Amino acid sequence: MGDRQDLGRRGEDAAAAYLQRRGVEVVQRNWRCRHGEIDIVAREGETLVICEVKTRRGVWFGTPLDAITYRKAGRLRRLVGAYLAEAGGHAGPVRIDAIGILWESDGLLRVEHLRGVA
Repeated sequence: MGDRQDLGRRGEDAAAAYLQRRGVEVVQRNWRCRHGEIDIVAREGETLVICEVKTRRGVWFGTPLDAITYRKAGRLRRLVGAYLAEAGGHAGPVRIDAIGILWESDGLLRVEHLRGVA
């Protein structure tokens, strides 16, 4: 596994642990279809939460959440539609969140969670 892939996997692990500590149930990770991949599918009460995780080692090119562009948000909305079609729908609300993971030079982890980004 490449260095970037390893960083991404570690970021997704950290994001899943962050959600679970807050009482959010992680239902599925790395769901894939022809349109792309959903990093984390979770439930918070009756709400289905689709999480995009962005991980960086520094902010030279912006924060991890700066990578959530208008185009990326549109792709996430299409992925949610594909996921719901495959899963047979969802009776409650659906929300798309973004979680930014920053591995700082001193080894500390900074997590930023934005709800309802798309």
